[in-house]
Amino acid sequence: MGRRSQPLTDEQRRERRRQQHRQLEQALGELLTCDGWARWLRTRSVLHGYSARNTLLISHQAFLRGFTATHVAGFKAWLRLGRCVRRGERGLTIWAPMRVHASQEPDEESPGDQERRTIFRTSAVFDVSQTDPLPDTEPAPLAPPLGGLIEGDSHAHLLEALAQLVAEVGYTLSWARPGVRGAAGTCRRSTREITVDPELAPNRAVAVLIHELCHALIAERGELSALGYGLEEVIVESASYVACASAGLAIDVEALPYIAGWAAHENPLGAVRRAALLIDELAGVVEAAIAPTDDDTARDCPQPTGAPA
Repeated sequence: MGRRSQPLTDEQRRERRRQQHRQLEQALGELLTCDGWARWLRTRSVLHGYSARNTLLISHQAFLRGFTATHVAGFKAWLRLGRCVRRGERGLTIWAPMRVHASQEPDEESPGDQERRTIFRTSAVFDVSQTDPLPDTEPAPLAPPLGGLIEGDSHAHLLEALAQLVAEVGYTLSWARPGVRGAAGTCRRSTREITVDPELAPNRAVAVLIHELCHALIAERGELSALGYGLEEVIVESASYVACASAGLAIDVEALPYIAGWAAHENPLGAVRRAALLIDELAGVVEAAIAPTDDDTARDCPQPTGAPA
């Protein structure tokens, strides 16, 4: 049995924390460029089981190493999937939650109710490109590639779930010509109504409905006062791209709008971080409605107080 590593000193823990903050700031800094923004959106769209911060970290580290992450998992998880990480590959560092017992002793009258808390530690994941199939083993299938063309009908079945989400948000859905020149859909917050052109191809109707839903969801979260029209449209288009891509509906990420003036903001990293978190949240709401999974666990890394932000 190997020797147990020595526990870190307080100073070593502080230095590790500083390094993790710097790495996340570098990842956020990439969002200040059009290419970096598109890279993160691609990563977030295929890794929707990971938190926004972890997808930022994964996208950043993969870019530095010259590849795009498409499917990541831990070392042991890859073995269960019939694949093995190649010797010498370095993992991508993320924040992983760990549930532990609180320091106090359990109540003698209810020993099963001992309080638990979540701590966050760094953990390593590996992209599928860093693995090989195990010998004499059929690897488990991974997430299917994007296959739904925007003018097709492969995703028409999602319209029912999206209509239900519209109702849950407190809006009504009308299939009618929007009445706005050039618009395929509208979101009228004053009357709480979403309108989608009934003549659209089913897949395009899905994309338009998701877009208008994201406008409604922003309003429900009280974010309107802090967003101008341009930034709101960037956030909505980006969240729509992520939600559509996670369901297998292909949209050109290069066609998305982008705010070129982040650097002029008095706190550019804070502004772009807030936008990224809002995109992640909006996309997550839609994903939960149209792309439910059998995994009942929470997303990998909800952000605790004191963790890198």
